[in-house]
Parts: sequence; C-alpha cells; structure tokens
Amino acid sequence: MRGEAAAVILPRDTFACSAVAVAPALLGCVLEHDTPEGLVAVALTEVEAYHGQADPASHAYRGRTPRNAVMFGPPGHAYVYFTYGMHFCVNLVCLPEGTASAVLLRAGRVVEGEDLARARRTAPGPGGRDLARGPARLCQALAITRAQNGADVCDPASPLRVRWPGPAQPGAGSVGPAELAGASISHGPRVGVSAAADVPWRFWVTGDPTVSVYRAHTPRRARPKPVSARARSDGTIPL
Repeated sequence: MRGEAAAVILPRDTFACSAVAVAPALLGCVLEHDTPEGLVAVALTEVEAYHGQADPASHAYRGRTPRNAVMFGPPGHAYVYFTYGMHFCVNLVCLPEGTASAVLLRAGRVVEGEDLARARRTAPGPGGRDLARGPARLCQALAITRAQNGADVCDPASPLRVRWPGPAQPGAGSVGPAELAGASISHGPRVGVSAAADVPWRFWVTGDPTVSVYRAHTPRRARPKPVSARARSDGTIPL
C-alpha cells in the first residue's frame, strides 16, 4: 500500500448515512485497487444512490437474497454484482447492518495506473476518457470482479479501498472533495432503470468528460411468433 494512503482512507462513519446523502459526497473521492499487476486509481465523477427496500429500482427491494446479502451487511463494504451475463458493477454499502442502502459507482477519471488501465480496456477513448466511463468499464479498468464482493473499502490493508484525494481532507458535515474544489455537481434520473425512473438520485461532476451518457430504460420488445400459412384442403402448406 502507498505510504500516505492509510492517512486518507475514508472512515466507516462516512457511510453511516443513506446512499442519497453519501452519493454526492463521494464525487472526487478516489477508488483504488491494488492487484498483483499493479495499482489503478479512479477519481469518481458519477454515482447513483439506491435506497434498499424503499426503492423499487434497488436490488434489495424484495428483501435479502444470496446475491444481495452484502447490501444488508455493515457499511463501507463493496457490493459487486454481475449483469447482462458479461459485466461487473460495484456499489458501496451505506447505513448500519440490517439495512440495504448502497451507491453504484458509475464513472471516474483514472488518476493512477493509466497504462495498466489501458491494457485492460480495449477502447480507452480520446485522452483516456472512456477508460472508466460507465460502471462496467470502471470495473474493467480496476479489475473488479465478484472476488471483491464484500471487500472492506475502509480498511487501509484492503486491496480495494476508497480515499480522499490529497491534499483535500475530510471536512465538516457532508461536504465532499468535489465541493471543496469548487466543482459544480448535477443530479438527475438514474440510468436505465424501469422502476422509479424519474427519481433524481444520479449525481455527477458537471461538465466532466468521463461522465457516462444518460440513457432511459427501453422496454424489450417481444419477438413476434412465426405464423404458418393456412393449409390447403389436401393438408399441405404452400411454400
């Protein structure tokens, strides 16, 4: 672990509030993953809040399952899930154990280990813009998989951790590093959710090129069933 990192790891009480309160304060914070290949660090530029069993768009809306069990655990842990049969997404758990509030990390700017992030990503985009632009790309750049599900991001000894970017340090209240730096924060509907689609719980650093493109949920159209031609009187069907 880097020498100064232990002094700036986010304390667990940062995640003691609901995801809606924690999400905007995480903007500008740095998510880093130390692997045998090396370290990649990403400054968060876009996040989404999910409020557990009170939120129909949350994985925890219908209660605890083996898949979402980490969301019901102690705060400051990573909840990693697999989606569309090909992508991983990472969330940070909020509120005390027994609840299920979490922040989805949607996008970020690579601030350390860019060469390694580029090796993991086939399409980095102009100036590396797309290295961690979107939740699946963020996990690819940081090599986050289901193996990191349950990781304690508040433990300085954890390979996956969240820290304050130097020289910014935790301030009073819920003021995060993006506000401390004078950045503007925008908020709006979450991306691609079908339930609670208008709830403005997506937060991003205004104007940052690494923020992902907003896409509303598009219902999948049922494929029409093939209709056979009407049979002739002799029982055959014309070609």
